[in-house]
Amino acid sequence: MSRTVEDIKRSIKSGKATVLTQQEISEMVEEKGEIGLKDVDVVTTATRAIMSGTYAVLSFPLAAPGSFIRASSARINGVPAYPGPCPNERLGIIDLMVYGTAHSIRQPDYGGGHLLRELVEGKDVLVEVLAENGDLLEKDICLDEIPYARIFSTRNAFKNYVAFVNPKGLPLKTIFSRLEFPPHFAAATVSGCGQINPIKNDPHLETIGIGTRILINGAQGFVMGTGTRSMPTRPNLLGMADMRHMDPEYMGGFATSAGPECIGSWAVPIPVLNEYILRSILLQDRDIPLTIMDVNVRQKIGKSTYGDVWDSVDLEVQFDPERCKGCTRCTAAPACPMNAISIEDGRVLRDKTKCFNCGLCVSQCSGGAFQGRLGAIRLGERTIPIQLRQSDRARAMGLAKRLKEEILNGSFRITEMVERL
Repeated sequence: MSRTVEDIKRSIKSGKATVLTQQEISEMVEEKGEIGLKDVDVVTTATRAIMSGTYAVLSFPLAAPGSFIRASSARINGVPAYPGPCPNERLGIIDLMVYGTAHSIRQPDYGGGHLLRELVEGKDVLVEVLAENGDLLEKDICLDEIPYARIFSTRNAFKNYVAFVNPKGLPLKTIFSRLEFPPHFAAATVSGCGQINPIKNDPHLETIGIGTRILINGAQGFVMGTGTRSMPTRPNLLGMADMRHMDPEYMGGFATSAGPECIGSWAVPIPVLNEYILRSILLQDRDIPLTIMDVNVRQKIGKSTYGDVWDSVDLEVQFDPERCKGCTRCTAAPACPMNAISIEDGRVLRDKTKCFNCGLCVSQCSGGAFQGRLGAIRLGERTIPIQLRQSDRARAMGLAKRLKEEILNGSFRITEMVERL
């Protein structure tokens, strides 16, 4: 038995389609043990993680016509921005590209990812542009004043990522750890949302292709192709969406010991066209391989499964202020990669809207005010505790649920690809 995307679109329009999140599918498998094509028409999948291959293109009026001919360099909130190929000569308009991984020249833990989230939050940002004639032009601007603001990806939504460990004898600064990566296999960091990841559920890209409608950071956008370093065994995607429709909850910056990185979120509908796609959808975390790499040389040294990462763990980190010991020097607050922990009047506070559920605070808080089971990976005879998660599965599941609701209420229309990847 097989069906087409058009068959499923008609079923959705008539109100007869069964749309489920991947998490709901997983729960049905655990309960019923068997699911057929008759049980589901569309599965909504998602991922939220550090996505380095992210950039924004912004175009807006900077000054009065005739104010400058061409920009030579630019910064927004201290983050380097790169003038676009169109000089917009004498129009007073500037095109800028901002990398999600660009680092502010003023704040060590602030970068492009933070800037993009602040724009979506509606905050004013300071634009500084140096013209070729040496003039410095400055302007405070918000997203409502930027006619063109889109986020693009050069490689996002990997099929699944890896776990990193440090077998060497010295700590290491790296984008894969907020603190220096501890030596001697003392801890692991992981990335990848496992069974709910979009490409895991359509590994041969039978439904994900050029023109597939998706959500990026909550905004409707489209797949444009495969991303850089994509390969058949480890594909990733290139996509685009308008920043004006994004939700700041799904984006932002993430500080690491090697500088700030960029967070992105994708949700992708998978029409269940045939038995092969269904079998891929039914795979659980424990069925999905997880490569373990030496963070020093980025080489494989073992393998595990995503069951080690996501089975029997807490997806959300819990905070109990009553357990705070009031340490003279709080170790959890400066370690937080999201700046979600603060101290006011001697009290420790957490901004849950910023929290990434990475879990680093759990190991850094001696009083146990931050709690959560993060799991451990097995490497030979070793059991290595997971210290940091660079994927937020809790919010990814929320985005998959949001996509399901938008499909059912008709605000999100599934599209058939125009070309396979």
